[in-house]
Amino acid sequence: MTSAAKAGGSRPVRWLTPATGYLNGYTHTLNPYVGCAYGCSYCYVRRLPVALFRPEPWGEWAEAKRGDPATLKRELARAAAKGPVAVFFSSATDPYQPLEAKLRLTRGLLEAMAEAETPPDFVLLQTRGPLVTRDIDALRRLGARVRVSMTVETDLEDVCRALTPSAPPLAGRLRALRELADAGIAVQAAVSPLLPHTPAFAELLAAAAPRIVLDDYFRGDGSAGRRSERLGMRELYAERGWSEWYSPRKLDELAEELRKRMPPGAVAVSAEGFAPPPLSSG
Repeated sequence: MTSAAKAGGSRPVRWLTPATGYLNGYTHTLNPYVGCAYGCSYCYVRRLPVALFRPEPWGEWAEAKRGDPATLKRELARAAAKGPVAVFFSSATDPYQPLEAKLRLTRGLLEAMAEAETPPDFVLLQTRGPLVTRDIDALRRLGARVRVSMTVETDLEDVCRALTPSAPPLAGRLRALRELADAGIAVQAAVSPLLPHTPAFAELLAAAAPRIVLDDYFRGDGSAGRRSERLGMRELYAERGWSEWYSPRKLDELAEELRKRMPPGAVAVSAEGFAPPPLSSG
């Protein structure tokens, strides 16, 4: 039993939430934590009630959901009775933020998926945390049902420090991608959102993962760029002298460079790239 399960008490938790909107093709989301210690400046969750109605600034708090990960098995069985199950894990937090090292809640949920009589048909595990490599054994038990999506938005560490100061270093994320791929786990690099970078970024990405997903402030914020505007991203870019980067053209340019280097179908954009593979209803 994980530490989070022991702390759970008797309050019931529903792990699976019906997926809506941008997460086309997914039936459910799964968020083991509320809040996120990474506190990225561009995170759309900053504009959601969970963040707006907390006294602490986004990025300065995170809480584990209190419940037993084993109950996820029952939820999966109920969901599977209605058809194929595709889970986006996680949509509003990072499953491998610092709390996970102690609580092992994400670990427990992966184990529950692997042990379930009706495991999900597909799981996208979205993170920027190199800690994911700790769970290679659990991921391998899920086999082709899981893909790890590692956020790598730039190749410039100073850009990361400016916009995502609490996020793990880029070198650790790239190393995790290689380690996961070497273990036979399906991976992709999620350039989401695309940040200022060097001309060498396309080559770095092509060598880092067999599949790349690109997104930006205009396609991926769920509101045609308006949410990112409200977060002040245009002004922040102007203050940093990056105004030329605040344009959908930059994604198109990187996509073109990547497609020169990678096989057909290896580069995808926005919701299409994050979507699950076709699921059989039989």
